[in-house]
Amino acid sequence: MHPYGVGDVEKLLHLPRSTIRALIAAGFVSPARGPRNAWLFSFQDLIVLRTAQALADAKVPPRRITKSVRELRRHLPDAMPLSGLSICAVADRVVIREGGRRWQAESGQYLLAFEGDPADGSLSVIEQKRVAEAPSGAEEWFDKGAALERDDLEGALGAYERAIAIDPAFLDAHINLGRLLHEGGRLAKAEQVYRAAIKACGSDPLLLYNLGVLLEDMDRKTQAMEAYEAALRSDPGLADCHYNLALLYQQLAKPKEAIRHMSRYRALMEARSK
Repeated sequence: MHPYGVGDVEKLLHLPRSTIRALIAAGFVSPARGPRNAWLFSFQDLIVLRTAQALADAKVPPRRITKSVRELRRHLPDAMPLSGLSICAVADRVVIREGGRRWQAESGQYLLAFEGDPADGSLSVIEQKRVAEAPSGAEEWFDKGAALERDDLEGALGAYERAIAIDPAFLDAHINLGRLLHEGGRLAKAEQVYRAAIKACGSDPLLLYNLGVLLEDMDRKTQAMEAYEAALRSDPGLADCHYNLALLYQQLAKPKEAIRHMSRYRALMEARSK
């Protein structure tokens, strides 16, 4: 079940809606959809969201965060236990405590400790540590860019550009660079980055999807639809792509195409929630 709405997440985790959206976009959780396409979160989603944000605040690279929360999710109960829940780091091991029981979840360099209070359902960070890394190769520059995104936009952009200069086929660096430029309103530059990435990395579905969103924001609907359709040819299961196409077809008074993509979107979301 997915009983928590976005408002509940904001209240329980003290996370702004923009942060929740960013964590979803980063792939840390995949909430179900409810009435009017609203996000619905499970208890496990709440734990993962809070963990991912705390690790990001501690400057842990995104790839390590992804590995940490993936393994963590496997060990979490379906609901907050009456005995309470505590998750902490001991060296490079994650220890989960429920009442008097303790067990470990493998997580790489997972540097976090927080607790859940079943009395009010809140989750609070109680300890953070940071490991600094000096960038050298493309991977290190990519990690540096990801760590700088929240506090130093220009530094993050520069780090991603360095990663691409070292490895022109570094897809994730292209995607993050284009996304940051898009979010910062530098739409023409973001398009240049995405177009260059397609030449260097091929027709990656996420890359094409991001290009479609950008083109929509530039009010180039026909080109946006072409980008979405190309993304679906690579990955027919890209649910958000079907959703955006359905809305575009609806705007263009093409109800059959709109219904087809919306039906596919709903089927994918229903399968994901099972």
